[in-house]
Amino acid sequence: MGIHMERLAVLGGTPVRETPIFYGRQCIEDDDIEAVVRTLKSDLITCGPRVEELERKLCQVTGARYAVVVANGTAALHLAALTAGFEQGDEVIVSAITFAASANCVLYCGAKPVFADIRPDTYNIDPGAVRKLITPRTKGIVAVDFTGQAVEHDELRSICREYGLTLIEDAAHAIGTKYRNQPIGSIADMTCFSFHPVKTVTGGEGGAITTNDESLYRRLMRVRTHGITRCREEMVHPDDAKWYNEQVELGYNYRMTDFQAALLLSQLNKLPKFAARRKEITARYDQAFSQLPELYVQKELPESDTTRHLYVLRLKPERLTCTRREFYDALYAENTCPQVHYLPVYRHSYYEKLGYEKGLCPNAEKYYEESMSIPLYYSMTDSDVEDVIHAVNKVVEYYRR
Repeated sequence: MGIHMERLAVLGGTPVRETPIFYGRQCIEDDDIEAVVRTLKSDLITCGPRVEELERKLCQVTGARYAVVVANGTAALHLAALTAGFEQGDEVIVSAITFAASANCVLYCGAKPVFADIRPDTYNIDPGAVRKLITPRTKGIVAVDFTGQAVEHDELRSICREYGLTLIEDAAHAIGTKYRNQPIGSIADMTCFSFHPVKTVTGGEGGAITTNDESLYRRLMRVRTHGITRCREEMVHPDDAKWYNEQVELGYNYRMTDFQAALLLSQLNKLPKFAARRKEITARYDQAFSQLPELYVQKELPESDTTRHLYVLRLKPERLTCTRREFYDALYAENTCPQVHYLPVYRHSYYEKLGYEKGLCPNAEKYYEESMSIPLYYSMTDSDVEDVIHAVNKVVEYYRR
C-alpha cells in the first residue's frame, strides 16, 4: 500500500479507476452453474459421461480425431511428453518464454530441455533458433502459442519431418485460434490445452491433449489412468471377464471430474462469443498503443487468426525515464493491475541449479525486461477497456523522455 500511495502522489492525485481491474478472470454465468449442479446431482461425478462428451466436443472444436481430457494443463504436457517417448539422454527443444510447465514436462521424463530463443516481434519460438539447436540427441519440440498466437507451424513441421522429431504444441493460451484457417489442436502431433480460470474457457482447472494419431491416443488414455487398460488387445494376460482390468505400464491418476467437464462443456458453447470479444479488445488496444512511440505492439502473423489470451505491453526503454518496475507500479497504482509473463524458464533458480546460465536466449531476456500483461478478458466492458488505455497513456505521458 505504501508503494502505491507514493506512486499516486508522483503521478498526481486520483487514480484512473476506483476499483482494481486485474489482468484476467473467468466468466461464470447461470447456465454454467446449472450445468455443474445437474452433474453433481447425477449418479456419476468423476470421469464419466460428461468427460466423454467433453472429449467429443473438443474434437469438434479443434478438428482433431481424438481428445483426452485430464486434470490440468501440466498433466496434459506431462502425458504428451511421456507418450512421445522422451527419456534419459534425450534433448527436447522448448521456447524460453513460457510457463515453467512447458519445460518441466521434459524433466519429468528424464530428458533435457534445450531452450530456443523467441522472435523479437511475435514473442513466439523462432524456427531458425530451433534448427541451430538440433543434435543427434534431439527427440522433439515443445512449441508454445504464446499469448494465443499460433506458432509458425509450416516451418516447425518441416523441421520435425526432416529430423524425425515429435512436435508437441503447448496451446494453453490458444483455444479458439486458427493457423491458415485450421483450428489449433489438429496440426501438431499432440496439442495440449489448459482450462485454468484466466484462460478463454475454464473448468476451474483442467487440461486436454488432442491428436490425430490413434496409437498416441490409446497410450494417452492408458497413462491418464494408472497405465491400466480394459482393452484385451493391450493386455499381456487377456481375460474377457467384465470386471477384469490390467496395469500394463506405469501411469498416473490425471482424471478430470464430471462436474468440471460439465462446466467446460457449457463454456465451450460460448467460445465463439468469448473469442470475438477478446479480438475486439485486442483491436482497440492495438489501435490505441500503436500511436505511442514509447511502446511496441506485438506483431500478428497473417497466418494466425488469434484468440488472444494475453495482451502484452512492451516498453521502449530508450524513450522512457522509468524502469519496467516503476512503470508496473505506476499502472498498479492507477488500479489497472498488470502481470508479467514470463521470466525465461532457465532463469528460475531451480534451472540455475541444473546448470542453465543467463544469456542463453538474448531476445527472450530483453523481452522479459521490457514487458507486462494488461487486463484482457471477456467480461471487460468498453468503459473498462478505455480505463486501461487511459491509465497506460497517463503513465507513458508522465515518464515520456
